[in-house]
Amino acid sequence: MTDNGMAGSRRGKTGAGATYRVSPIGYFLFMTIVTLVVIAAVVMDYARVPDVIIAAVTIPGILLATSIMASLKMANQWEKAVILRMGKFRGLRGPGMFWILPVVDTIAAWIDHRVMVTPFNAEKTLTKDTVPVDVDAVLFWMVWDAEKASLEVENYRQAIAWAAQTALREIIGQMTLADILVGRAKMDADLQKIIDERTTPWGVTVQSVEIRDIIIPQDLEDAMSRQAQAERERQARVILGESERQIADSFAEASKAYHGNPTALHLRAMNMLFEGLKEKGALVIVPSSAVDTMNLGGLVGLATLEKQLVKKE
Repeated sequence: MTDNGMAGSRRGKTGAGATYRVSPIGYFLFMTIVTLVVIAAVVMDYARVPDVIIAAVTIPGILLATSIMASLKMANQWEKAVILRMGKFRGLRGPGMFWILPVVDTIAAWIDHRVMVTPFNAEKTLTKDTVPVDVDAVLFWMVWDAEKASLEVENYRQAIAWAAQTALREIIGQMTLADILVGRAKMDADLQKIIDERTTPWGVTVQSVEIRDIIIPQDLEDAMSRQAQAERERQARVILGESERQIADSFAEASKAYHGNPTALHLRAMNMLFEGLKEKGALVIVPSSAVDTMNLGGLVGLATLEKQLVKKE
């Protein structure tokens, strides 16, 4: 737990010693009355008043100041105090100022009604397919019934933390690793439902649960990375093969246009030759049936003769 959670847990324990507070107003009244009593005692002593009379004034004044300081309490806007009278539940007080009976009444707990945040985790928990994982999560909850939170459970903060951790372990054991990695939203909803069912009798409601991080073994992470890389390579090869098939289909369609039309084929050959010479400045043609069909040899000769005539000029 965080430092704030630990401090709140200590303050939430039952017992007057753990929950005793002195309100600022009660402390101010105590100091004021004690000061007045001391001044009155000094004045009376200077006036040679008998000590019995001085004690009769001083002792009740100090007892009154102590009683006011112990009786006057103040709860913050987000708090309620659980009052026990002679060990029995008396009621809830706050927010604001309130009075209790010294010695007879005790404040069992100060209940905070704000939204609380409790981090929890499950380390080395086996999934349904026997994979150890570490899962970190955050629980958002609040107390809706201060009486139940103080009387039904010894330490509701610690109980909530343990309930959340055990629920997380149960959920992990019922899911495979793949479901955990891709189904965080469902996992959050299931956790919230399970934890809320356990904490409702304690006067606590769960607002939301959020999975922060899922850590898997390094060896398994490397294997999954290699698997993903192999899958991407397979998809790339499939896409490349599909592209080549489409190109072949396009060439087949183009060949139909040149079939029975040698003039168009020669024009296409001249265009290919021109583009090659323009980009590279030189072109090597290997004798083949395709060259004979398109008469590229004659075309190359004409192109070479044309270059020589241009140089002579």
